[in-house]
Amino acid sequence: MARKVEQKRGWFPFGPRNRRWFGLAIAVIIVGYIFLSIGPHDSFWSLTLAPIFLGAGYFVLIPIAILVRNEPRGKQQPKQQQEQKQKQQQQQQQ
Repeated sequence: MARKVEQKRGWFPFGPRNRRWFGLAIAVIIVGYIFLSIGPHDSFWSLTLAPIFLGAGYFVLIPIAILVRNEPRGKQQPKQQQEQKQKQQQQQQQ
């Protein structure tokens, strides 16, 4: 007998924290390519800064964006916890 496997709809493995890291990585990579295109081919920008920015983007920031975990629901900010308690109390009163 085949069992149905339920899939969560709207489930995406990367949260807002991951997206911020990816955004930072993309920005650093773009800056690296801009530095690569500035000036002559043997300038400080294209020989030194561009590889540093590109390496940091590709080899440091993107892996961080993939590997960083989101905070579990139990470790929410105190303000969010208070808001949830208030919503629960309002639902119980109704």
